[in-house]
Amino acid sequence: MKVETFNAAFSSDVRTFHRLPSSSILGAKSPKILTARPSMASGFTRRLSIYCAVRFRPCIDIHKGKVKQIVGSTLSDSKDDGSVLVTNFVSDKSAAEYAKMYKEDGLTGGHVIMLGADPFSRAAAIEALHAYPGGLQVGGGINSENCLHYIEEGASHVIVTSYVFNNGQMDLERLKDLVLVVGKERLVLDLSCRKRDGKYAIVTDRWQKFSDVNLDEEILNFLANFADEFLVHGVDVEGKKLGIDEELVALLGKHSPIPVTYAGGVTVMADLERIKVAGLGHVDVTVGSALDVFGGNLSYKDVVAWHAQQEALTV
Repeated sequence: MKVETFNAAFSSDVRTFHRLPSSSILGAKSPKILTARPSMASGFTRRLSIYCAVRFRPCIDIHKGKVKQIVGSTLSDSKDDGSVLVTNFVSDKSAAEYAKMYKEDGLTGGHVIMLGADPFSRAAAIEALHAYPGGLQVGGGINSENCLHYIEEGASHVIVTSYVFNNGQMDLERLKDLVLVVGKERLVLDLSCRKRDGKYAIVTDRWQKFSDVNLDEEILNFLANFADEFLVHGVDVEGKKLGIDEELVALLGKHSPIPVTYAGGVTVMADLERIKVAGLGHVDVTVGSALDVFGGNLSYKDVVAWHAQQEALTV
């Protein structure tokens, strides 16, 4: 589908969406989940309570069963093009050990990402979920058939990208199926993106494929009807410790109507404050390669202390 065709169809779908009752949007197969969806009033109240301070969201990236920090833009299923996987760090600690550390430090809403569908990565992810039940979200190969399995294993949410943005296009039927199966309140949409022609295009399949969907106010408002949170990696800077994508953070802070977490480029403590300012206090942050617990120079303990200071501001 060409970008122009998608945009026209998408705009029409948005207008139709807002005219329809939720039962028409998602179908009548699961009234239990539909009735659990918050009203606009409760959603507004939730934004007021959650968005008063920026939170640090920890991460556990798993590749072939090991906790690693990889430059995501170099990760692909095939290396026949001669490119080389860039790995910043391989930990001697298990995913479960990191999960226990996050639990002890009172950090919630962390992301366990399986960078591959191999059995070792799935097993490591489940061990992390068991170590911190209800405290972590999980992503990587999630679909409507396996999403409940990870919830049953202890995930608070499942994170989805490629299943919804299939073959470069948004598959609304798959998205609705996910909501019917797992519930809006347990779904995080990963809208990681890269700059293309001056706009942020959502990328899929380990960030290797551009979709026809650009991240903007309209798409954020539309997709917020289906998800509890957004997770957005600035792929152009992710894993490179080159500084944050301030323009992307500002876009998220201004336009996301639900909680959103930004990842990519954090190097020093000042970057956390830059995200807080650029995101208008509405954008949470995750940090990977820069942390000393992942081989970087940024003190994990300092970031946790900063997080505690932000929590104290919550009203």
